[in-house]
Amino acid sequence: MTGRPFYTWEGDVLVLNILGTPNARKDGIGKVKGHQLCVSVKAVPRAGKATDYMVRFLAEEFGVAVRDIEVVSGRMNVNKVLRIKSPKRLPGVIGQRKLF
Repeated sequence: MTGRPFYTWEGDVLVLNILGTPNARKDGIGKVKGHQLCVSVKAVPRAGKATDYMVRFLAEEFGVAVRDIEVVSGRMNVNKVLRIKSPKRLPGVIGQRKLF
């Protein structure tokens, strides 16, 4: 992979660059595209509702509470930056790292 990574660690906080796909057939974490992780959700993109839905979906995927995910940027955009505090699980695309 060239260029900047799609995620970084700031202590126990995982910072993710996401390319969101709303209105998808199913929810899922996809492949890496450039410097972003593709995440699809079934929710319709209206007034930030798809982002809220994505946060709830990712909270379950990473084993954290919804309040442990902060939308840094992109609430009303497909390009997002999220901060996930102390994730308990990591999707395979991120690889293994010692979890706190």
